[in-house]
Order: sequence, then C-alpha cells, then structure tokens
Amino acid sequence: MNESPDREPFGVERFLDEPSRDLDDWRRLWREDLAFPVRSRRAGLLGRLVVAVKRLLRPLVKFPQGDLLDRQQVWNLIVLEHLERLDAQGRQQGGRLENLDAFVREGLKEVLDHNDALFARADQKLDRYRHEAAELTAALGAALAKLGSDGEATESEAAAPLAEALDERAYLELERRYRGTEEEIAERLAVYLPYLHRVPQGKPVLDLGCGRGEALALFAGAGLAARGVDANARMVARCRERGLEAEQGDLFAVLAGAGEGSLGAVVSFHVIEHLPPAAVDRLVRLAWRALAPGGALVLETPNPLSLVVAARGFWLDPTHVRPVHPETLRLFYELAGFDPVEHLPLRPFPSSQRLPEIDLAALPEAQHRLADHVNRLRDHLDDLLYGEQDYGMVGFK
Repeated sequence: MNESPDREPFGVERFLDEPSRDLDDWRRLWREDLAFPVRSRRAGLLGRLVVAVKRLLRPLVKFPQGDLLDRQQVWNLIVLEHLERLDAQGRQQGGRLENLDAFVREGLKEVLDHNDALFARADQKLDRYRHEAAELTAALGAALAKLGSDGEATESEAAAPLAEALDERAYLELERRYRGTEEEIAERLAVYLPYLHRVPQGKPVLDLGCGRGEALALFAGAGLAARGVDANARMVARCRERGLEAEQGDLFAVLAGAGEGSLGAVVSFHVIEHLPPAAVDRLVRLAWRALAPGGALVLETPNPLSLVVAARGFWLDPTHVRPVHPETLRLFYELAGFDPVEHLPLRPFPSSQRLPEIDLAALPEAQHRLADHVNRLRDHLDDLLYGEQDYGMVGFK
C-alpha cells in the first residue's frame, strides 16, 4: 500500500512511545500483523543480553499461542469497527447539532427582529397618542382662555371645573418633572422623623398641601397618625388610592377649623413659597393655636440664600409667589410664640456641580499661599452660589 505524500510512512513506531489516536492506524496495525520490536528497559550489556534472550524465546512463545493471538486480532478488529462506527455517528450528530444551532440562531434572530418591529410600532402609536393628547389639552386651554375673556358669566362658571382640571393636570406634570420621584421625596423627608417622635403622643399630624402623599406614607410607616389636605383633587384621589387619609380643601380653612391644642404637629413641605408674606405669617399663627403644648410646626421651602436656587430653580414653578428668607420665617415663628426654633439646611448641591478647589499638593510650594487665598475666596463664592437647595424650619410650642 502506497503512503500518501502528506503523511508519514506507516510503521510500528507510531505505537511505541506515544500511541497513535488514529483508528485507521490501529486497523492497519492489526490487519498487517506488524511485529513490535523486542526492547528492554535495562541499559548496557545486561539490556542487550535481555533483548537477545527475548528474541530467542519469541518464536517458542508465539507458536503455541498462535490460536489465541488470532482470536485476539479478530477481537481487536471488531472493536475497531465499532469504534469507527461510533466515531462516524458522533461526527454525524455533531453536524446535526451544528445545523440545529444555526437554525436556532436564525430563528431567534427572526423572533427578535419581529419583537423589535412590534415595539417600534407600539412606540410610534404611543408617540402619536401623546401628541394627540397634547394637542387636545392645548386646544382645551385655548378655548377656556377665550371663554374667560369674552364669554358670558354663566359660561365662565360652567367652564370653571374644566379650568380647574386643566390646572391640576399641569401641576401634576410639573411635579413629575422637577420635584423628584416619590421614593426620593420620602427619603428627604425622613430627616424630620426624630422631631415628630417628640410631639405629644396621641395627637395627630396634619400635612398642609399633602400632594401625592409621600409624607403621609412615611409618617404612617413610622407609626404616626397623620392626615392631609390639598386643593388638588387629583392629588387627594391619589392619596386615597394608597389608603392614606386626605381631604380636598383650603389649608387655611382646615387649619382654622382644627380644635385648639388638638394637633401634635403641623407640617407643610414646599407650600409657603406659593403664599404672600402675610399668608405665611397667618399660617404660622394658626398652627400655634392648633398645636398642643410640645407640638411642632415643620415648614420646608427652597433656600433663597443660594443664588442658583433663587435665580434658576425657584422659578421653574410658575405658581411660586416669592422666596421665603429663613430669617424672616424664623421671625414669624418667634412672634407667634414658638420656642425653640431650629433651622435645618437641606440638600446640599453635589460636589460635581460646585466650584472646583485648587489642589495645593499639585503646585510648587511657592504658590501655596496664593492658591490658599484663592481657595478661601472660592469657598465664599461657592456658598453664595450654591449652598443648600432647601431648608426646613422646626419650632416647638
């Protein structure tokens, strides 16, 4: 049999030190009945002597065992045939698995492409519906504006509920965009819990302008009895859907209607900036009347001492009337009779949004003094520009 030019000449050497793993090689070995060379593990003269003795004895051993060797050779060939058959089946199954894998990948790609197409169509429909809803809202606003300017009084009165619903929807969207998520607000309000746990037990907390109910839910989770009031009907409905006690109404009317000394705490978050100064003063005095001895008034509002807040963030809400200076609010508290009164700076701007500080370690020592003066100036300017975004005022009766 001629060897192929790209393969080594066939010989028994393939099976001596590192046996071949090729089934064809083993088949040829047994079919051609190749004899293995006689070798010895001993070296030198003794090794050669052992090899000579083995060669002399080999014919004597082989002859009586010829029948056994023939059967062993047949057995080996049968085993090789079965191994070759299994190897062929394995290759065939491997090819099928590769085809199946390719089929699954192709099918999965088609499914994903179809899914992407469905989502794209859904997004297009949602965008169209949003656009149509925005156009309808704008048309409703324009119609109400025209009705209010040249319509009859009775028509204006009839349009009042529509105008109120439009304003409520606009304010909900404003809160959604700029106030923060309900989880974020609840996390911010947790700073007041230690103060509220000091108020007389058994006396409820009244939340003026309860909004979506973040504070009411937080207080309920902390074991505090609380109820809220808000002028926005949709806000009140959302609170009630969450199982919170809330009513629609005017906060001044509700506060004035509370029994004297009946409340443990009055709280109001981001409401007083919507009121003129005289109304803020009235709110503080009504709260003092409604609180039991030891009760607390908690008011939170944007910090006007931060120029960034006062000049930019504050005016995002068109319903804001004017910022409330913390010293003015403290004066209202003290004139109403609250003592002690504590000012709480809240929500400092993150360092990434503030003015950078010069790293003295990165400068030559001769420049440290000048850089230190610049850093001090930077600190004053940074506090003036940024500081805290909000502040809270807590007073006890």
